[in-house]
Amino acid sequence: MKFNIYEINGKVVKDNDTYILEDNTTLNNLVVSSTLLKPFQETRGHSHEGKEEVYFFLRGRGEMTIDDTTFGVSAEDVVTIPDGAFHKVKNSTGAFLYFVCVFEGKRNH
Repeated sequence: MKFNIYEINGKVVKDNDTYILEDNTTLNNLVVSSTLLKPFQETRGHSHEGKEEVYFFLRGRGEMTIDDTTFGVSAEDVVTIPDGAFHKVKNSTGAFLYFVCVFEGKRNH
């Protein structure tokens, strides 16, 4: 299936004061998820035992934490998240931060 990276043809999973989260679950084993993180907001952070993830940052800037390491992220960055690593994203600007991630299995957070 082909889709635009800014319109992943998924279902809105969460829409609140922090972000808009959308999941495309058309594949059997992988989920393609987009997050529009609102200005000055951050995700709660979580980990997935037995799962790796890849984040593709497409718009905006912010910070990402993986376990005990925090680093800047911006458009065109790709971040790989190891199996079981705690991770979270913070939007430290007044603009939206948009990223797409790919992970195996079903959403558990």
